Amino acid sequence: MACFLSLTKPTIPLFVSLLLLLLLPLSMGISSSKIRTTLDGPFEPVTVPLPSGFRGLTLDLPDTDPRVQRTVKGFEPEQISVSLSSSHDSVWISWITGEFQIGDNIKPLNPKSVASVVRYGKLRFPLSHRATGYSLVYNQLYPFEGLQNYSSGIIHHVRLTGLKPDTLYYYRCGDPSISAMSNIHYFRTVPASGPRSYPKRIALVGDLGLTYNTTSTVSHLARNNPDLIVLVGDVSYANLYLTNGTGSDCYSCDFSHTPIHETYQPRWDYWGRFMQPVVSKVPLMVVEGNHELEEQAKNMTFMSYSSRFAFPYEESGSSSTFYYSFNVGGIHFIMLGAYIAYEKLLLSISVVLNLTSQSYQQVHAYERSNRDPCGPVYITVGDGGNREKMATAHADEPGNCPDPSTTPDPIMGGFCVSNFTSGPAAGKFCWDRQPDYSAYRESSFGHGILEVKNETHALWTWHRNQDMYKKAGDQIYIVRQPHKCPIRPKVIQTLERRKVIPIT
Repeated sequence: MACFLSLTKPTIPLFVSLLLLLLLPLSMGISSSKIRTTLDGPFEPVTVPLPSGFRGLTLDLPDTDPRVQRTVKGFEPEQISVSLSSSHDSVWISWITGEFQIGDNIKPLNPKSVASVVRYGKLRFPLSHRATGYSLVYNQLYPFEGLQNYSSGIIHHVRLTGLKPDTLYYYRCGDPSISAMSNIHYFRTVPASGPRSYPKRIALVGDLGLTYNTTSTVSHLARNNPDLIVLVGDVSYANLYLTNGTGSDCYSCDFSHTPIHETYQPRWDYWGRFMQPVVSKVPLMVVEGNHELEEQAKNMTFMSYSSRFAFPYEESGSSSTFYYSFNVGGIHFIMLGAYIAYEKLLLSISVVLNLTSQSYQQVHAYERSNRDPCGPVYITVGDGGNREKMATAHADEPGNCPDPSTTPDPIMGGFCVSNFTSGPAAGKFCWDRQPDYSAYRESSFGHGILEVKNETHALWTWHRNQDMYKKAGDQIYIVRQPHKCPIRPKVIQTLERRKVIPIT
């Protein structure tokens, strides 16, 4: 799971812009007297130990928690969310109507029985615009006796177009013909695409789940007033449950003899209800992680992920919900999941910041890399609060390096990693100390805030759940030097269209 940022230029088509951080020289008013920049590096590797007494384990919210229970009636909308289209003048509104079904004999709802309508406008009254969309129902089916099948409520996706940049809009969604409309919600569109046009704050989080630590992460995140939330994989963790609702911190440990990796799909509905107060007004962009795979009958996978969220993959020229792109002001995001064959698709992409939810071995911890002069900064955003235990040990510590034969990857095939080929760890499976490329790491639940200041500087801040709201666990200005690291035009050939596209 990865999210890249690149700089947009007015002379290049927006759909080929790359995720770079746009900031101007320090003389433009950025004060970095107290905050280090990447120009000060490379830094000596730092490991911050887990605070004594801090719990790395988490507990999921139970289905009796009021925040995850269904509070609407009939076909009134719930689990309402906003997501972006590929540019500033369009957004998606998504919601669910009707109740899910789980059991042996389920009868899916008819998605055509309820209309998908959004009324919206710049004023609360009247909501002068109207848009319609499409609806669907997905099933999670298991071809084994004793396992419970699931059928979702009716999922609606409506795209609003012709919107003005950086503008507050009010909206209601539902089916007015049966008096099943939501309350009035609101969202703000992102700044217009182009240089020197940036959102104030972008929140980034991974491995969120639905635990009590999740509630702390989301509360801290909301207090930072982001313009956008990017979730880089591993959403509800429904796949840590059996279909009867029994959960575990480690599925393979406790349920190793099940005929198929089961899931408890209602956890997705609980997650959507809990997140609605935030994502009904702040756009949420998601890319899949391993916990979204969710295998079922006929070898179908990723049905929950692909059905519940709206993705601008078609608008951005992609053929899959596993990779897509979109613009937020002068920033271009490229969302890449780990379950698609890239081949030549990304050979010539120039990246300044690479954000992932996990490093090469499912690490639930935070880490920021040192940077080569013209290379990207790699940031593992760690753990937003899921119920799997937090990673507190490092493979480079004495006695922690695993035997290579114990790291098979049944999903991707082969093994997770191979020996290092260069540097102090050449020929070894692990370093014997914190790697030189690692500038800062720590085990903590939290989220990141990215503030793009101008064409050359962006401020990255890691907020830990155990800190006060305004305190930063890690903070650095990421600086781009176009005069030293020019971006030269290149061409690549896409997999789907075989077009030659200029990349800068």
